[in-house]
Amino acid sequence: MNATTEKPLDSSRSLQLLSEISGDEPLSQRELSRRLGIAVGLVNSYLKNLVSKGFVRVKNFPSNRYAYLLTPQGIAEKSRLAYQHLSYFTSLYTVARQDYLDLFRRLESTGVREIVFCGVDEVAEVAYLSLQETGLKLVAVIDDGRQGENFFGMEIVSIAKGVLHMSAPLVISSLKRGEELQKALYDLGVPFCMVFTACTNGVKEINEG
Repeated sequence: MNATTEKPLDSSRSLQLLSEISGDEPLSQRELSRRLGIAVGLVNSYLKNLVSKGFVRVKNFPSNRYAYLLTPQGIAEKSRLAYQHLSYFTSLYTVARQDYLDLFRRLESTGVREIVFCGVDEVAEVAYLSLQETGLKLVAVIDDGRQGENFFGMEIVSIAKGVLHMSAPLVISSLKRGEELQKALYDLGVPFCMVFTACTNGVKEINEG
């Protein structure tokens, strides 16, 4: 996949790496791994790709140490990716916010007063903003990968724990993991009629464009 066809979600790590490398401090793979919170092996894979494209160069130090520095092409690529991500998330915000608002209003019109979010990422934050325009109350947030964290003042709990005594409708609040989360809910015995998703066709078109 070349620089002109790389999708926004696929290129997020590239932008993170380029941003870290753009500083004055030469950084090793181990340090980049620590800063980005990903495995050294994954950092190595991304760096090899960036080096092959001419965006990053390797600098040798004594004792067989290496550091990674941006090339002029890499500086230009970082600016391009930053603009691409800004454009993507602006479009994501506009489409997802309206889709979730439409869903929440439909639920509210049927008498629903409380809901649960399942899945936490940038889309969940957009959904939360849409929720504030309705009379619905968010009573729980569930996500196995984020349990123990905080989401707008609420502790995120595991899916199994969240659905144990749950009677409110569950709204899938993640775009990237929607099918995975739905399967997890159904495997736990949650009825299909209790799980809702916003219409995300517009968001999918943005992601695939």
